[in-house]
Amino acid sequence: MWYLDSGCSKHMTRDISKFVNIILKKEGHVTYGDNNKGKILGKNTIGNENNFLIHDVLHVEGVKHNLLIISQLCDKGYQLTFKPNTFEIRLSNSQEVLLIGKRVNNVYLLDISHPTSIGCLLTKHEESWLWHRRIAHIHIHQ
Repeated sequence: MWYLDSGCSKHMTRDISKFVNIILKKEGHVTYGDNNKGKILGKNTIGNENNFLIHDVLHVEGVKHNLLIISQLCDKGYQLTFKPNTFEIRLSNSQEVLLIGKRVNNVYLLDISHPTSIGCLLTKHEESWLWHRRIAHIHIHQ
């Protein structure tokens, strides 16, 4: 799970398996809210190769949670819409929702590897409609 955060300045995770690809190198450190520091071990792209990629994510030693930074997402052309129990991410120039996250105990969470399905799972192939009707799905109309 990824936490949406407005207080950090960079996306970050300690889990190298989250990366679609990564460039490993030690390039400084990040400072946490309690003034402890974490080494930056690499940087690159996370996400789902087919749908949604987030670039410029830091691989940081010791960070406790996967963090996505709201301002950094907005700077990359994403629009976030927050609702009481969910949020949506879409491209700024599109109405298509790319991902839906949820709110848990005042924190907005996102599962990039298993995004909430927002598409229609019904096809309009003639034979499938026939079987829907035969199996007593009579409430489905063309």
